Amino acid sequence: MIFLIGCSIVIVVTIIAIVKSKKPLKTLLIEARYELLYNYVGSRAMLQDFFMRGKNKTELLLKSGNTALITGGTRGIGVEVIKMLMKCDVKVIIGCRNIQQAELLVANFRKEGIKTGSVDILNLDISVMESVKQFAGIVKEKYSEINYLINNAGIMFGPYIETRDGYESQFATNYLGHFLLTHLLLPLLEAGGKKEEKSRIVNVSSCAHIVGDINFEDINNRHNYIPGAAYAQSKMAQVLFTKYLDSLFKNEGLPIQTHCVHPGIVNTDLFNDTNLKKFVPVIPALLFKSPEQGAIPIIYACLSPKLEGKGGTYIHNCKIFKASSSTNSEELQKKLFDFTNKLLSIPDFIGKHEKNQIIAKE
Repeated sequence: MIFLIGCSIVIVVTIIAIVKSKKPLKTLLIEARYELLYNYVGSRAMLQDFFMRGKNKTELLLKSGNTALITGGTRGIGVEVIKMLMKCDVKVIIGCRNIQQAELLVANFRKEGIKTGSVDILNLDISVMESVKQFAGIVKEKYSEINYLINNAGIMFGPYIETRDGYESQFATNYLGHFLLTHLLLPLLEAGGKKEEKSRIVNVSSCAHIVGDINFEDINNRHNYIPGAAYAQSKMAQVLFTKYLDSLFKNEGLPIQTHCVHPGIVNTDLFNDTNLKKFVPVIPALLFKSPEQGAIPIIYACLSPKLEGKGGTYIHNCKIFKASSSTNSEELQKKLFDFTNKLLSIPDFIGKHEKNQIIAKE
């Protein structure tokens, strides 16, 4: 039913767009194709959320003394992730653009009765590489280790905008900024990991990666920008990065593991500009996950002892799930990794480690 409603919306919207738009017909048809693909993938994911709802649960384990860093977090799923981490007595570093909103958020949590955990709010625009460098520098000055890095900040389906570095905004925000931040914070993540309890990098991805493709020849998609295609590319990049990085950590013997998480189809403001929410707003309100439900698999990826030693995995409703088959290509993983390092002028992602640094702490 949801799929049929979605298809009907796509057909009607496409006809209206053809009549009103000055875009070439070819572009409009590609946009309609992506709308249909997203409708199919999203409908399937909602069914999975429904049938796996009993699996989507995790313990809020007490982790006093541990430190988590989350990007974004002042809206949507991130709000609930921060609340849960505080309940676990974790020290939370929030990297965000809206400092006042984050301060109000934490104040509200305290009013609700959450007394555990501490929060440090620092300015970060994840889409701007200089901001990422400055943020990482401050974090490394203030902290000696990080146990959980949650690459959460993201945007979806926006118009074509290039960041000040010259990158398409979805690719920069969802992938590039987090790639650079992860690289810069590796010494702290290594310091936070132990042989029996590795530190964890959690990339918040999406089932949208299934329809993604990496356009190496035109990574910004300047010549034919389709918002849905650009978003899917950024999410596929996150999954490829997760898998390849975990294999590097294993080869280097570093006490760090990576996971990517599909939080589910969650009713957040990311969907505000979608045709589904514009034309049939009752569906997200009734059938999508709540932000709290979407936060649960992210916390699971950070804290669950069941995942210890099982890095490089794609998590969906607190279960290891199959990502798209194309993300298993080691050749594609390496190609994107090398391409991104070159793009960001990173000569050595992991860096040189002395033997005593490589061995996991007992």
